[in-house]
Amino acid sequence: QFLTILGRKSTTTKTPTSIMLFKAIALSAALLASSAAAEDDGLIRMKLSKVPDHEIVAQHLKAENEALKLALESKSNPTIKTAVSTALRGYAEQVTDSELLASGKTENVIIKDYSNAQYFGTLKIGTPPQEFTVIFDTGSSNLWVPKVDCQNCGYWFINGGKDKYDNGKSSSYTADGSDFHIQYGSGDVKGYFSVDSVTLADDISVTGQKFAEVSDAGGLGVGYVMGKFDGIMGLGFDGLALGGAKTVFKNAVDQGVVSQPVFAFQMGNNADGELTFGGYDDSKFTGDITWVNLAEPKYWLIDLDNVQVGSYSSGKTNGIVDSGTSLITGPSAEIRKIASSVGASANLLGQYTIDCALVPNLPDLEFTINGKPFKVPGKDLVIQAQGMCLFALMGMDIPTGPKWILGDVFMRQYYTIFDYGQERVGFATPISS
Repeated sequence: QFLTILGRKSTTTKTPTSIMLFKAIALSAALLASSAAAEDDGLIRMKLSKVPDHEIVAQHLKAENEALKLALESKSNPTIKTAVSTALRGYAEQVTDSELLASGKTENVIIKDYSNAQYFGTLKIGTPPQEFTVIFDTGSSNLWVPKVDCQNCGYWFINGGKDKYDNGKSSSYTADGSDFHIQYGSGDVKGYFSVDSVTLADDISVTGQKFAEVSDAGGLGVGYVMGKFDGIMGLGFDGLALGGAKTVFKNAVDQGVVSQPVFAFQMGNNADGELTFGGYDDSKFTGDITWVNLAEPKYWLIDLDNVQVGSYSSGKTNGIVDSGTSLITGPSAEIRKIASSVGASANLLGQYTIDCALVPNLPDLEFTINGKPFKVPGKDLVIQAQGMCLFALMGMDIPTGPKWILGDVFMRQYYTIFDYGQERVGFATPISS
């Protein structure tokens, strides 16, 4: 993969979410980033590496074994039974609308699971810069990284541990101190806000960025400990941000360090890809761009005319385009219908697997958007390795939120442009690498 930042070099910069949003099950990958020299085309590239599918499947198998162990233990231990849905948030049990309403958490429960997130990049915080591997997530809006002495933030013997921010080593750090507290379905993620400079691809620098130092990431569970990322950089709108923080991208626009309020993803399908800030790269796609106005400029939420696969048809609905969710998710009851129709079966994690012999005959999944079909070929609806085929659709019921999440499985099929200024999303046919 390549992460590409498009824009002019920074000189000065300024300050850089409520709810972060939805993370369906994600597929684990790693990002090793190194800056490349700027080229005459104005693009600044950072190289990314994707973990192979066999590691993704291996992680799934490990999680399934843990789920089975918990389920067996819960039969004889009421305390463990109560904790099962916490440990397997989004998997063994899902939080229902009524439960959230009863607990008063409809505004701050985050339906996210970053445990297997697929695409990562690096950024730097502070002076001198401290580097972190982050998920660039269009489904949330805050920037957070673990702080020194963070609890439940990884161990050195698992993927080398997490990089942790030390404000005492940054001359550009300014204290804020207000609480940062996200209630995930699985538990809390806590910390406090601070202010410092943030640098993307060496040449895009944002000063006065409000971000969170996380002191306890226990709410993300084992998935975070095992994951190959340190934190999250949200690419949603400011309305999603906790603490009144502006997003890094909004600050980059306001401070004039990107040429346009636009960014774009090309997600490689076992090939190189790019994330471009400040515009889009027309050498990466062919044909026209289909522009879709947002239904709500808070999430990257769009109206869907229909979702169809085989005999299933949803009718009018909606969905968000979310780079931080690896799979495609939809209402649980609808996903069960689809899974049953193609011969996929659910496991303890709430994810579906399918006999690999059936993959060649899987029907295409088709989203109709602005009257135009956007297909995900049947063969791309699975992640296959070690004789196992994971079905790339998962049920997720999101209180007061969108019905569908068009995650990386969808975005890999299209060059996807996020036009922050005109509040629209664009899709185009990518040029194969």
